[in-house]
Amino acid sequence: MRALRARFPRLASTLPSVDLRVGETPVERWCVDGVSLLAKRDDLSSATLGGNKVRALELLLAGVGPDHRLLTVGSTGSTHAVAVAHYGARLGAVTDVITWPQEDNAISRETARRLARRARVSAARSPVDAYLRAVFRRATQNVHWIPAGGSSPLGALGHANAALELVAQLQRQGRPTPSEIVVPLGSGGTVAGLLLGLSVAGVRTRVVGVRVVPQSVGNRWRVMRLARQARALLARLSGEAVAEIAPSRLEIVQDAYGGAYGRETEIARNAARALRVTGGPTRDGTYSAKAFGHALGRARGAPGDSVLFWLTFDGRWLEAADEGAPLLRPPL
Repeated sequence: MRALRARFPRLASTLPSVDLRVGETPVERWCVDGVSLLAKRDDLSSATLGGNKVRALELLLAGVGPDHRLLTVGSTGSTHAVAVAHYGARLGAVTDVITWPQEDNAISRETARRLARRARVSAARSPVDAYLRAVFRRATQNVHWIPAGGSSPLGALGHANAALELVAQLQRQGRPTPSEIVVPLGSGGTVAGLLLGLSVAGVRTRVVGVRVVPQSVGNRWRVMRLARQARALLARLSGEAVAEIAPSRLEIVQDAYGGAYGRETEIARNAARALRVTGGPTRDGTYSAKAFGHALGRARGAPGDSVLFWLTFDGRWLEAADEGAPLLRPPL
C-alpha cells in the first residue's frame, strides 16, 4: 500500500493490511506480431503466487491468523480461490471454497487440482446456489468472508494503489501515461480500483475493461458502483476529499467474451501463441489472453506507448509444470 499511503498519509493508521510481500511490478515494452505496446507485469506481484488477486488480499486478509477459517466462492477454475487458499495458508488459516461449474479447459482443470490441495472445496450447482450456501455459512459459523474475486470497496483500494504505482513508475522513467489501459473485466475489482487510482493521480487515462464473464456480472453499473464505493471508503479513511471518477474514463468491450465463462476464443488463442513466440509469459486463453488480443488490436497503428496491457494472470506455475516442477511453490 506504499503508493496509496504516500498520497494519503492518514491511511498508515486507518487502513490495516498484511504484508504478503507484494512488490512493485515492472512496466515493459513488448513487440508482438509487429505491434508495440506497454505491459504492466502484475503477474509478478509476488514471488510465490502473483497476479492481481494478491493486491486485494493484502487488505482483505488483514488480521487473519491461525485461528481463522476463510470462506470464499468461485468457479471450479478460480484463480482467486487459489490465491485465498495460498495466502491464507501462509498466515496459518484454513480456507473453505464453494465452487460452481464452468466450461472446462486445461488451465481450469489444473487450477482446480491446485485448489483441492490447498482448501476444503465443496461443490454447488450454480453461482446462486454457492452464494446461498455462503450466506448460510456466514450466518451460522465463525468464518472470515472473502468476496468472490476479492471485489469489494476495500479490495479495490489495492488496485487503486497499483494505479498510483504505475503513474509514479512512468514519471520516474520519463514516459507519458498511456491513453488506454486494457485489462480483463471479471468481478470488477481491478477495473474499479484502477479507475479510482487514476482519478486520484489526476491523469486522463481510459480504462478498457474486456468482459470475460456474463454481462450480468461484468457491466458498467456494477463497476462504477464499486468504484464509487471504494472512493467513499478512501475519503472516510483518509479524511481527505477524493477526486470524482468520470464515467467517460471507463469503456467496456463486449465482443471478447465468447459466449461462456472459461470458453476459449480463436483470437485469444492466437494472441497467447504470438506472445509465447516472442518469448513472453504464458497466458490463459479464457481470461487474460482475451484482453491481450483486444489490446493488440487497439495498439496496431496507435501512437507508441499509448496502449498498456495490464497482465493479471501469473502463468509461471504452468511453465514450472511443463518442466516437471510442482504446480504450486511452497509458502515462504
